[in-house]
Amino acid sequence: MTSSTAAGGGRLRALRPLRHALLTTGIVLAVCGVLAGVAATTFAATSAHIGVATGRAEGVVDAVHDSAVQLRWTPPGLAERVDLVEVSSTPPAPGAHTEVAFDPAHPEKPLIPGAQVLVDADRALTTISFTVVVAALVLAVLAWQVVTRRRAFAQPGRSVPVRRVRWQAGLATRSYLETDTRPQRWIPVHFDPVLVGLPSPTVVRLHGDPLRDRMVAATVAGPDGDHPLVPSGAVRAEEPRGHRTDNPSRPDATVAVRAAALARMSRQLRADLPLVVPAPFIGLLWTYVDRGGLLTWVAVTALAASLGLWLAAMRGSDPS
Repeated sequence: MTSSTAAGGGRLRALRPLRHALLTTGIVLAVCGVLAGVAATTFAATSAHIGVATGRAEGVVDAVHDSAVQLRWTPPGLAERVDLVEVSSTPPAPGAHTEVAFDPAHPEKPLIPGAQVLVDADRALTTISFTVVVAALVLAVLAWQVVTRRRAFAQPGRSVPVRRVRWQAGLATRSYLETDTRPQRWIPVHFDPVLVGLPSPTVVRLHGDPLRDRMVAATVAGPDGDHPLVPSGAVRAEEPRGHRTDNPSRPDATVAVRAAALARMSRQLRADLPLVVPAPFIGLLWTYVDRGGLLTWVAVTALAASLGLWLAAMRGSDPS
């Protein structure tokens, strides 16, 4: 993921893989920003409640009503009270003694261990921390990809006959350059419309040695000049698994139309949608473990879906 100048000439412009990566990274960052913003609002509200609960007392659970307990307790220097306290975890059994925290100025909103307010504060803080970590990781991976791909294009070039092949494994489809030399190597590359009309075999200029280097870039001649093919992963010494599709030996008359349609980023995102399918199930699992509700499911599903699109961009998904 670099500029066209890295491939040997041409005006500076963002390559399609870089635009794809920036778009999906932006989606992840936007989702993280929304989730962190909502969590920060919740944390501020719950922290205000918790912060003023400086008083301490002991109470007894009189009864349990669904997600709330009837608490009988006596604030120091005041009369005995009976209040309902919402809880998130398994409520204590009737008759159990429990510690009580309260606001001395407003004792009508006491807190006990497992109270919904405490759980909401903890969940909000976890969400903020998690989204910050996710945002930092996706930015770090993007930066690492840009640096390593620029280094790949800086390697000495050599002309090598290759074939463009696609492999579909599960929900993912990727393009590879299969060398015609022995021993064979398979170079994963990010999708570029020029791949659609690439004859099989054809001669490309490889930047690096597929037999020795882990990351090898390529440059191929196209109708509007040289096209850099950005590596989407390390060179493989073994044939990828999955369903293989080879490019035809000669492009047909529909190549230009198909390449133009596949070049659209909307087409790319539609092709990546299968990787979003697991997101709702990940959300259900997280919600069950976290004992959250609908909002938890929506938040986790949105984040998992955005990460699915981002992962497709990082691994070089092929929309063709």
